[in-house]
Amino acid sequence: MQLRNLALLAAAASVDAAATLRFSCSQLVVERLDPLVNPGENPSPHLHQVVGGNAFNVSMDPAVHDLPTTATCTTCTPTEDLSNYWTAVLFFKARNGTLHRVNTFGNELGFTGANGGQTVYYLTSGKATAFKPGFRMTVGDPNIRTAEELNRRYKYMDFTCLQSSMTRGGQTTYFPKQPCAAGIMVSIRFPTCWDGVNVDSPDHQSHVAYPNGNACPSTHPVTIPQVFYETYWDTRPFNNRAEWPADGSQPFVWSFGDRTGYGIHGDYVFGWKGDALQRALDANCNSDLFANRINCPTLQTQSLEQANRCVKPKTVTENLDGWLTELPGGMPIS
Repeated sequence: MQLRNLALLAAAASVDAAATLRFSCSQLVVERLDPLVNPGENPSPHLHQVVGGNAFNVSMDPAVHDLPTTATCTTCTPTEDLSNYWTAVLFFKARNGTLHRVNTFGNELGFTGANGGQTVYYLTSGKATAFKPGFRMTVGDPNIRTAEELNRRYKYMDFTCLQSSMTRGGQTTYFPKQPCAAGIMVSIRFPTCWDGVNVDSPDHQSHVAYPNGNACPSTHPVTIPQVFYETYWDTRPFNNRAEWPADGSQPFVWSFGDRTGYGIHGDYVFGWKGDALQRALDANCNSDLFANRINCPTLQTQSLEQANRCVKPKTVTENLDGWLTELPGGMPIS
């Protein structure tokens, strides 16, 4: 079970010098921008939901766009975290073929007051090196449509069909095939080994790698914290099977047109101020896994209410609400 494993990691902190940093990041904006994969394109091909600092924009060139000095607020609990975290957006496709955007909601384990967004974790099992200015990475591939390819190339990305806020276990790499009483939780985990040189790579992935067992490979020898997103999608308004496809198949689709779930992916741009993240890792901060207690005195923090007030005006004008005849951007469904 995911929570049990995280709890064990937290309990081991005094022995293994591990950190389990957990906090809320409310929704910043939902729009078709992707400054990593499609820098400068306004709009980008598909829709994203974004959290973090309000310096998020269409290009985010690290040479001219320094997040910690450009952002004026953040939707995350640590006020020194001006990073941006984003994923694709979930849609419900009704039996009649129309589509409706699914909203996110605050994690009911401590963050019900959050205006949607994500729960963000930074996890370590020992000494780890914080990311460097300009660091960014992605994980997953929106073009994947089979379990075989997803499992061959990536690890630790899955869906949990929530029966209650405490549901853990039973994760799948595909969309749940039955109604989920308490929504769907999507978990995305990034690799934990870095080449120690490049803060980015042409595919935004080659400069990081997964460990071999408990050790980083020689090509990527530097241990970095595991960045981990939990996004809670409010699928509860769409649990009426009479509105699901007539063939009984599951009705959800990612904003990039994936109806399997295997194209799950996430983007990350580091933007912590100064040495704040390294301080938190070195202090072995261990957050409460069931409540809004970050338990990290070295960090400056804000309330959920304050985080909710940080928003970014949309730069792409299009209708995202109500029933739509196609996905934003006209993305084909496959």
